[in-house]
Formats: sequence, structure tokens, C-alpha cells
Amino acid sequence: MAITADFVKRVDVVALKQKVKAMYRDVALDPHGEFHFEMGRALAERLGYAPADLDAIPSEAIDSFAGVGHYFDFAALESGETVVDLGSGSGTDSFVAALKVGPAGAVFGIDMTDAQLAKAERLRAAAGFENVTYIKGYIESTGLLAGTCDAVISNGVINLAPEKDKVFREAARILKPGGRLALADIVTETQLPQGITCDATLWAACIGGAMQIDDYLAAIAAAGLRVTQVKDNPYEFISANAQGATRRYGVKSVSLLAIKE
Repeated sequence: MAITADFVKRVDVVALKQKVKAMYRDVALDPHGEFHFEMGRALAERLGYAPADLDAIPSEAIDSFAGVGHYFDFAALESGETVVDLGSGSGTDSFVAALKVGPAGAVFGIDMTDAQLAKAERLRAAAGFENVTYIKGYIESTGLLAGTCDAVISNGVINLAPEKDKVFREAARILKPGGRLALADIVTETQLPQGITCDATLWAACIGGAMQIDDYLAAIAAAGLRVTQVKDNPYEFISANAQGATRRYGVKSVSLLAIKE
């Protein structure tokens, strides 16, 4: 699924964003409901999250964890660093990042869904994570100052963005020279047909917006970021429809690291 102006014209971007907001509102408010994807602590541990890290962050955030991979080994966050979490959801990854950077560091979580932001902020305040700040916004336009962060992280979110090239350019813009983009996301081995890419429900389920892996990596490179590591993740969708797409189009999760040149 190459990113083109024609593609953006075919897709009802407003409808997509509303569908995504509605689904992830439900993820925040009813984490034990029925979704195309797995959620919660068992998923996080299987993907590679350290139990000690999960024990140290709010359990309610983990209940709504809908990530697709683990990348903190790639991110190699250090004390005192500034981190931006694109699509921070209920806060699992931003809280883990806060543990890594410590009191001298700072984590900014960007999300467009009011219910997710409200939950994350409530949990942040109750748990005393003073080095985390949540901001309502879109991941392709964070409003943060250029060249001010050491690392950008994201988990299962960029596939939801209609214009992924803008997301990667925004990540590059806010990173310092030598800064890292570490993420996990859903991609495909083959191009998805238009019937899937233009379906708002499948898009919100992390399938319709999945980009072909070679195009995905090329978009990162075009933004001025050099991909240095890529790995497949032990991630599986749980609904029959999603599993069918996985088999037919090679839908899968990958984690990667890219460095700003």
C-alpha cells in the first residue's frame, strides 16, 4: 500500500479517525470486551515485557494494553532522556519508558482519544509518575518543538494513520540528531486490496491500514531515518476475519529501530 495522494483521496480520513477513536475509547473503558486483538498483561509478557516493569506500573493501564510488539531492547532508553510516545493509549509504554528515564527524564504521551487520555492521566496522577505528561493531539502533528527528544516510541499505532509518511517525518522532526525511533507495528508481506484498505472497521482493527513492509521501511528512510534493526514479533490476531487476512496477505507484527541521520 504505497502512500499516494490518490490513496488519501479514496479513503474517508474523517470516518477512519472516528472509527479508530470509537474502538480505542472502548479499549480504555471496557478492556475485557470483544476485539479483533488480544489485550492485557499476558499479551505484554508474551511479547517480551519484563514482569518487574509491569509490576511497577498501574495495572489498569496494562488491562488496556493493546500493543503488538516489544521494542524497549531496541530503544535502549537511558536516565535523563526525553521520550515521545506516539499513540500512548492508556499509558503502558509511556509508564515503562518513565521507569527507564527516571526522575531526571521526561516522557510525553500523544493520543487523540479522550477516554484513553483521561484514563492515562488518572493513573499517572494516582501512581505519582511526575515525569510523564499526556497531550491530546495527532501523531503526525504533535506540536512539540523540533530537535528536542532523544527517542520516539510507538506500539501498534502508526498503521492506524492514513498518511504514515507524515508520521515518520514528524518523528524525524522532533528527534535530536542521532535520536532513535523504536516501534512495533502491523505490516503486510503483500499489498492489501482496496476493499480492505478503504474499510474503516478493518482499519481500526489494525488490519486495513497495514502497509507493505518494503514500502513501510522506504517511508521511514525517506523521512531521514536509517533503519538499523528489524525483527518479527510473536503476535496473533484473535478474530476469524483478522486471522484470515493474516494468512492471505501476510499480516504480521514487526519491531524496528531507526536512527536520525
